[in-house]
Amino acid sequence: MSHIAYVNGRYLPQRLAQLSIDDRATQFADAVYEVTCIWNCAPVDHAAHLARLARSLEAIRIAAPCSAAGLTAICREVVERNRIERGTIYIQVSRGVAPRAHPFPADMIRPGLVITGKHGVGPSESVADQGVKVIAIPDARWGRCDIKTTGLLGNVLARQAAVEAKAFEALLYRPDGFVTEASASNAWIVDADGIIVTHPLGPEILGGVTRTTVLNLIRAAGYKVEERPFTLEQARTAREVFLTGTTTFVMPVVQIDAGVIANGVPGTICRDLRRRYRAYVEQSTASEAAWAT
Repeated sequence: MSHIAYVNGRYLPQRLAQLSIDDRATQFADAVYEVTCIWNCAPVDHAAHLARLARSLEAIRIAAPCSAAGLTAICREVVERNRIERGTIYIQVSRGVAPRAHPFPADMIRPGLVITGKHGVGPSESVADQGVKVIAIPDARWGRCDIKTTGLLGNVLARQAAVEAKAFEALLYRPDGFVTEASASNAWIVDADGIIVTHPLGPEILGGVTRTTVLNLIRAAGYKVEERPFTLEQARTAREVFLTGTTTFVMPVVQIDAGVIANGVPGTICRDLRRRYRAYVEQSTASEAAWAT
């Protein structure tokens, strides 16, 4: 089956989809994006993803390409045309096409909009049951990680380092030793007192949509949670470590570099949160309300 993409007003086979070489997404990574999980043919946390997209657009002063309702209609069409039951949709909005120059174009230009779909989502349950290894590397990204831009070279290099180390992810830390997040997911620990800890919102991290949902699930379950920085050393000696993300869900970490976390198996809190999140995903995508904006 040919994958169908939406590109600037047209639905067409993905192999035929093209962008202008003068699109500012190509020249400058002058674009923002979102990735949403599709489950049961419906999006997970759709409204929250659109809200974050709007914040990213506002932060870099790109006009919205259409209304939230219009964007939803296109996303839905991409899901239906590609017959995605479980997978992801990718939304990218660029500043548009203009002759190459660093400043914003003087004349008003139309934002570029690309939406694609993909079958399959996240690692298998067997991977989560065993837990994963991560590596720790310095965070070399820019200073506005809270904006979800397509300029991901720092993340790409970190993730490639993880692949070469046969690890699932790269845990990023600043010169002061504090962990920010991972290359494509938010990072969490359970400390010696049983308190769940994750980095607070700010320019150092991307405020994950899954992060917010998991925070709500944590509080509803009665666990203690604090949004504060933690160090790499605290992560290495934590009772539990885990990651959250759109395609990662809740992923237990059982090893950082050569060091094993606790007894080397996924902890009880992490396993419980993964179960709760999976139940949330199933429930939230079971009705038409999943597409609400």
